[in-house]
Amino acid sequence: MAKKKSCSLCGSQESASNHVVELAPGFNICEECGQYIENAFNADKAERSASKASEAAPDKKIPTPKEINDFLDKYVIGQQEAKKYLSVAVYNHYKRVEQQGDDNPDDDVDIEKSNIIMVGPTGTGKTLLAKSIARLLDVPFTIVDATVLTEAGYVGEDIESLLTRLLQACDYDVKKAEKGIVFIDEIDKIARKSDNPSITRDVSGEGVQQGLLKLLEGSTVLVPPNGGRKHPEQKLIAVDTKNILFICGGAFDGIERKIASRLNTRVVGYGQDEVARKQHRENLMRYVTPQDLKSFGLIPEIIGRLPILTSLEPLDKKALRRILTEPKNAIIRQYKKLFQLDGKELEFTDEALDVIVDKAVEYKLGARGLRSIVETVMVDAMFDAPGSKQDTYTVDADYVRSRIDKAYGLAPEV
Repeated sequence: MAKKKSCSLCGSQESASNHVVELAPGFNICEECGQYIENAFNADKAERSASKASEAAPDKKIPTPKEINDFLDKYVIGQQEAKKYLSVAVYNHYKRVEQQGDDNPDDDVDIEKSNIIMVGPTGTGKTLLAKSIARLLDVPFTIVDATVLTEAGYVGEDIESLLTRLLQACDYDVKKAEKGIVFIDEIDKIARKSDNPSITRDVSGEGVQQGLLKLLEGSTVLVPPNGGRKHPEQKLIAVDTKNILFICGGAFDGIERKIASRLNTRVVGYGQDEVARKQHRENLMRYVTPQDLKSFGLIPEIIGRLPILTSLEPLDKKALRRILTEPKNAIIRQYKKLFQLDGKELEFTDEALDVIVDKAVEYKLGARGLRSIVETVMVDAMFDAPGSKQDTYTVDADYVRSRIDKAYGLAPEV
């Protein structure tokens, strides 16, 4: 029976799970040590590359709040108040990052980080606003879902795994990741189930909020490079979150009742203007305050680390109509481009666009509903167009209605 080889570095013997190879006469190395050496070389190589890139890269001018707002106007329709808040917050954040790089011993003012929380119905543009800002600034950006997070030790993802995706977005360049943007979606889904502190465990609620505190306030966090759970034998990456901008978003469904209760909006008496009252109720979200977020279930500590609070208004028919055609990435423009790539011309009548908007309002899905409806309307035409001799396609209101009725079982198959 052949004698088992042992690793010359760590002394562990060859086993079914740890292979040992002979690199030179009398010198053996096990699989684990080989992996450790490879990781060390890769990390050193990445660090040197990042250092050279930072030395060679010229300093970028930070766009002013007005320039950021103008850029957002190209991609997001409406939401002027939210754009203004975001533009100022992002400008101040990156000015703060730039100021920290200047070694001025006389400067004793320490500017704190201002994370952002956006409140608004689904499909109003929360994610798109964050994506557009990251595109303008050319910084690492990632979207993470708060609903998959749990307390340490439970099935789900650790809080630190939020930063894994940010590292992956910039090829594990830690210096670059430390100036990135993280968009935490569905922040309302980790709200406490009641307004009273509980002595029992809330696996995906208050405990997760407590875990998020260290990320939001700015501290050095050990991040698992491949996500998932942290293991003792796993090589962790230290990431300083001091200069990472966190933007949180959530629909906060039902928070209007908290706002209405605070404002005492019930109207007593006769002869009130029903239209005005309805409009006031629909736009209650604009009056949201940190107090309302606390009533909804966010803990005061996390609200304090999200000092910039802004709301997004529900999209009306006029805004949805503009979203269809005006932005650079407008849905209708995208489909026209797809047809153009096949040498075809696509046109939509105004009446057809109005029908699409009416259906989106009916389904209450916001801007996301527009994409779903247009996809339903266009699927047959896109199936036939590439192999067809027809060069021009016109979508009218009757065609839109017939495709929607057929797709949702409202009309018999023809």
